[in-house]
Amino acid sequence: MKTGVLFIHGFTGGAYEVQPLVDFLQVNTDWKMVVPILPGHGEVLELKKLSAENWMMGAELALRQLQKEVDRVFVIGFSMGGVIALYLANRYKIDKLILLSAAAKYVHPAQLIQDIRDVAKDAISGKLEDSKLYKLYSKKFKDTPILATLEFMRLVRMVEPYYGNIKIPVCLVQGKKDGIVPYTTAQFLFDQIGSEQKELIYSDTGKHHICYCDDCEDWFKKVFEFLSVELKTQENII
Repeated sequence: MKTGVLFIHGFTGGAYEVQPLVDFLQVNTDWKMVVPILPGHGEVLELKKLSAENWMMGAELALRQLQKEVDRVFVIGFSMGGVIALYLANRYKIDKLILLSAAAKYVHPAQLIQDIRDVAKDAISGKLEDSKLYKLYSKKFKDTPILATLEFMRLVRMVEPYYGNIKIPVCLVQGKKDGIVPYTTAQFLFDQIGSEQKELIYSDTGKHHICYCDDCEDWFKKVFEFLSVELKTQENII
């Protein structure tokens, strides 16, 4: 049985946000990995004339194509991509969901301020170019139209009423030092999602870009186990 994995990146982001997990799964499986770039995203942001529907449809088209090529699909969504993943799970047959720093709520002011302070320290010490925080967060604070941000917020509101409809296995991963999504959001989602089989993993050191946290290898393995368990069970039955 052929397995496909659809990754959905976050608002103003791109494939780099999930690439470490993509690499990990490629090394450990023969699954087909697909990481589409949502409309207006990527290296050059062109978000002015785009809406929430554009981003949802971009992910939807990628899912439809992947479903034609494999027997089952896992969807892994990061930040806004996690919200889009929930939207897809309400409309299509998906076997499992992985939600990374899912942006069901957004902006954790206290941690965001600390992140900015860390970047400032790097700037003062002349290490700004080497700062992971600077490189990963810089796109979030420039060249993002206000209307695009409002569309992102509207997307979250559109999907929220349907969390309880999700019945497939779901694994949530959340960093406790996330400066964009309050880490309590993961527990909120965990409680709202209607699945019987669900798991919540916290990263003590994780910031918003959870795939780059110091302990990512630990939760990569847990996610891989979560995705693989049912596969092993099915193989034994066959």
